[in-house]
Amino acid sequence: MIVFENVSKAFRTPEGTKVILDNANIVFPAGVSVGLIGRNGAGKTTIMDMISGLIKPDSGTITRYGTISWTVGFAGSFNANMTGAQNTKFIARVYGIDTQELMAYVQDFAELGHHFHLPLRSYSAGMKSRLAFGISIGIPFDTYLVDEVTSVGDAAFKLKSRLAFNDRMKDAGAIVVTHSMEQLAKLSQSGVVLENGKMTYFEKVKDAIKQHQFNMGSREDE
Repeated sequence: MIVFENVSKAFRTPEGTKVILDNANIVFPAGVSVGLIGRNGAGKTTIMDMISGLIKPDSGTITRYGTISWTVGFAGSFNANMTGAQNTKFIARVYGIDTQELMAYVQDFAELGHHFHLPLRSYSAGMKSRLAFGISIGIPFDTYLVDEVTSVGDAAFKLKSRLAFNDRMKDAGAIVVTHSMEQLAKLSQSGVVLENGKMTYFEKVKDAIKQHQFNMGSREDE
């Protein structure tokens, strides 16, 4: 569970102050996959970064209960000179996970073949994303932060990613950001709509999508 209490966040831009949240109060419940929906530039990624602790709110408090993942699929913290296997082993040790178990899971899931034992500097962007997703979903967190990650790879890998995510959701919750409302409906049970610095919670994701489409004046995705 993640609780926002009187949280405000804004940035200065050449066009003026950009308000992300204005005294926001909301609860992301435990054990539920929640779709975070809002127009382009509304601040969804900033909110995810605040939940993860990368960015601090200007005021108010964010209380986190249980363990929270980094953004699933994020490969920015990998060591490019280390192999995929070495990066996996290092992260397993940091999080207190059995190294051999996680390495076996990631090697099978990411489908990297012999590249798993080559330095990351030789990887394509897609290969890094598959490795990162495998490591992220291979560690049991209470809440997963998901940002467009299941869009990586071909149709077969997208399906594999979604099934792996849904399997984790049997024992965990998530906050999901994606531009695809169809994808959001598949990955989330409930939804939060971000509009004009306010977040509104909907028990059913379909109702959140309807509200977002009303805000956008369209039935299309962003």
